Amino acid sequence: MRLWVGLGNPGPEHARQRHNIGFMAIDAMARRHGAPPWRQKFKGEVTEVTLGRERLLLLKPQTYMNASGDSVQAACAFHKIPPAEVTAWHDELDLAPGKVRVKQGGGTAGHNGLRDMQRAFGTADFGRVRLGIGHPGHKDRVTGHVLGNFAKDETWVGPLLDALADHAPLLAEGRAEDFMTRVAEAVR
Repeated sequence: MRLWVGLGNPGPEHARQRHNIGFMAIDAMARRHGAPPWRQKFKGEVTEVTLGRERLLLLKPQTYMNASGDSVQAACAFHKIPPAEVTAWHDELDLAPGKVRVKQGGGTAGHNGLRDMQRAFGTADFGRVRLGIGHPGHKDRVTGHVLGNFAKDETWVGPLLDALADHAPLLAEGRAEDFMTRVAEAVR
């Protein structure tokens, strides 16, 4: 079993914020692949899906972004999932809106959810699906941009979420390049 965790903040007031695109992606996958209802566990909401031959635990920490590691670590400890088998789905300022990049390990680029996961694991060796939300142009506007809702003219969000859900089995099979290519083709 592997763990895919969507990073975001709980509550309806945060549901459409750019910072919650990780939650949105995980929700889209759960819907598309017939996951059972979400249940409360590990300081988060969890469900499971099977993509191809891969069984995945899906997690949305309900601890707020800055304490995501507590929820992720609890799920990993219970299921004996090593950090290398965890993939965090998160917003990325340094990618253009709708762009997706997959990587294993690396820095946090100032992302508090990733930083807290690294703290909880004691390692940065976990996967990341970086979901581009674009940069507002100046560092003084970053917080408002990230915590702001997607605008109605950001019409790329729905097609991106659909493409992530449609092509998630490729990523589950370890075919990250194919996953990124198919998502990019679908969102053009």
